[in-house]
Amino acid sequence: MKLERRSFLKLSAAAVGAVSVGGAATLVSRAKAAPWYTQEVRQVFSICENCFWRCGIKASVVGNRVYKVEGYKENPKSRGMLCPRGQGAPAQTYDPDRLKKPLIRVEGSERGAGQYREATWEEALDYIAKKMLSLKEQYGPESIAFFGHGTGDSWFVDFLPAAWGSPNAAKPSVSLCTAPREVAAQYTFGRAIGGHEPIDWPNTRYIVLIGHHIGEDTHNTQLQDWSQARKNGAKLVVVDPRFSTAAAKADRWLPIKPGTDTALLLAWMHVLIAENLYDKAYVQKYTVGFEQLAAHVKPYTPEWAEKETEIPAQVIREVAREMARHKPKAVLPPTRHTVWYGNDTQRMRALYILNALLGNYGREGGFYIAMPPYLEKYPTPPLPLEPNAGGCSGPAKAESEPEGYKPRADKGKFLAKSTAIQELIEPMITGKPYPIQGLFAYGINLFHAIPNVPRTKEALSKLDLYVAIDVLPQEHVMWADVILPEATYLERYDDLVAVAHKTPFIELRMPAHEPLWDTKPGWWIAKELGKRLGLEQFFPWKDIEEYLDTRLQSVGLDLETMKQMGTMVQNGKPWLTDWEKENTLPFGTLSGKIELYSEALAKAGFDPLPVYEPPEAAPEGFYRLLYGRSPVHTFARTQNNPVLMEMEPSNSVWLNAEEAQRLGFKAGDYAYLVNQDGVREGPVRVKATQRIRKDAVYITHGFGHKAKGMSLANGRGASDSYLQTRYTLDPISGGAGLRNNYVKLEKAPAPRLKSVVQILKERRA
Repeated sequence: MKLERRSFLKLSAAAVGAVSVGGAATLVSRAKAAPWYTQEVRQVFSICENCFWRCGIKASVVGNRVYKVEGYKENPKSRGMLCPRGQGAPAQTYDPDRLKKPLIRVEGSERGAGQYREATWEEALDYIAKKMLSLKEQYGPESIAFFGHGTGDSWFVDFLPAAWGSPNAAKPSVSLCTAPREVAAQYTFGRAIGGHEPIDWPNTRYIVLIGHHIGEDTHNTQLQDWSQARKNGAKLVVVDPRFSTAAAKADRWLPIKPGTDTALLLAWMHVLIAENLYDKAYVQKYTVGFEQLAAHVKPYTPEWAEKETEIPAQVIREVAREMARHKPKAVLPPTRHTVWYGNDTQRMRALYILNALLGNYGREGGFYIAMPPYLEKYPTPPLPLEPNAGGCSGPAKAESEPEGYKPRADKGKFLAKSTAIQELIEPMITGKPYPIQGLFAYGINLFHAIPNVPRTKEALSKLDLYVAIDVLPQEHVMWADVILPEATYLERYDDLVAVAHKTPFIELRMPAHEPLWDTKPGWWIAKELGKRLGLEQFFPWKDIEEYLDTRLQSVGLDLETMKQMGTMVQNGKPWLTDWEKENTLPFGTLSGKIELYSEALAKAGFDPLPVYEPPEAAPEGFYRLLYGRSPVHTFARTQNNPVLMEMEPSNSVWLNAEEAQRLGFKAGDYAYLVNQDGVREGPVRVKATQRIRKDAVYITHGFGHKAKGMSLANGRGASDSYLQTRYTLDPISGGAGLRNNYVKLEKAPAPRLKSVVQILKERRA
């Protein structure tokens, strides 16, 4: 049976009932039923999957339907609260646009044409295994790459590639997000920062946010704690080219020239040292390299920095002195998305060094020391390779290197242990340093994550095997040879989530009900595929319940007990005083201290102290493209969610009001965004505002989907990712600096699209 793009989503809809929308897309019986809360309601603990924060949730379930989710107080990542995304997330499970059955591309059809035939799970997995084994025989196991994002990616970018023997496993959350901050942390503190930024918000008294969009990224407990810090009287300085939500709450807004943040940080260090305002006792006890740092920053005066940043020298001095007055309870938190301009590891090193001068690492009001919880792995035979997709501690090393083993295809030259995901596209096209002929994409939207979309499409067109494992028919999914529909987070178990924190904890995700349609959980897909690949020894567990129960026994629990708890919290060692009681320090550097001057970086051929590189100038007539997060959307994952799309159905482009007037744009007008390479996006509504500098424009990330099977998301707004045809490679971490793209605005007609509300009304009918 041949399925065209428009019709393949209709598979098996009748099997689960009609679709009705009452603020959310839900599956209900055609017959009128009693209110859900009058029926037998089950309470199920789980973990939200609508962003990486992974808040603990409690789901209220009747039959095969979740009617309500809420945060529960015992979980350190939710503490009884959820953001709009978390509360609206269940709507994805009941989305009629969901992928419903395994699909295999019709033989002879082009990738991206959307021509598929239905398949059983057995046929689809047999097809994939046969292709993989053939590629392995011809090119070696490294010829298959594995990309993934989300909680379930542990099966597909950590465990399966390591068992298969491919070093080419990567996550966008590393080289397209956190790599600079994690590598910088390893070479300064000898420790990772980790997913839950370890700031002691409730006790801090002075906060400096640099490109940190609290209130827009909506990281649940971080936002709770930041709000409490402000309520407690903490002062707030926001450094940003845009008057962000956080800037609107600030005592000072510093509208910095884009790309000059390192200059500002060096000038602040200059003031602290020149005026003897740094924490001398802390620096002497816990750091090395102060003399080299002092000599290094001597030329970087506030007057020098004013010319670079366009922030007045006097303001630079005042803020440095204010930080000093509040030390050690003054803090400059690292943001999560740190791939900006290509010299980002050095910028993050500068930020960490400045914090060290304030004496705040490991002290109340500054950084707490996040410890991972104790939890043993499931016992398996040694894996051929060590999983490396998410690490940032150094070059990847195999536990054992099989005959013919080849290193990572991203040239392996970066200090990040993890593979740089954007660097694996080129070997798919050129075959150098060796060919990559196969790709697994789990939960990652390739066209809204990896820069230079045309290059990614060229790479996909050359593959011998492309497998997409996902929930929705996003555009990149429609390029796959085989599409495997995954159960959503409310319908599956995943591996245990172990969170490094002030109080380390373990979270359990368990299904609220059986998977709808013919979908399967990721653990099942990985295990069944492993069986066909001859990797049974690495999947010795009978089912996921046995796997989880065995791991929990290492901490004195069993699965049934954990189901009643949801979260297990352990004791941590958040302060330096906790470590000193045990006659040790937490710094994993070669010196055992905080390294202001890094001998390790020097030996690797990099600058041992942060060096400022002026940003390149925008082409004449163009604006620097800045981007950020929406408080009700997650990356490009939620734009088909009816609850969230009713709140924000599209993005807009922020343009300085004077520039808008000069270009002839007024309120309500639409524009095309055209980048320096001629790529056009939009139309998108113009937001003329004084809240942004004249040399930049800003849009929220995740819109501009080009996926006809996603009825709410398709064609709304503009995609910043499609406009990012260039990136600047960070030579230390492998992070892809994305903010060196530029756009001009051209007038455009308003889009002719049905409103989200109209589509939802049609669904009800």
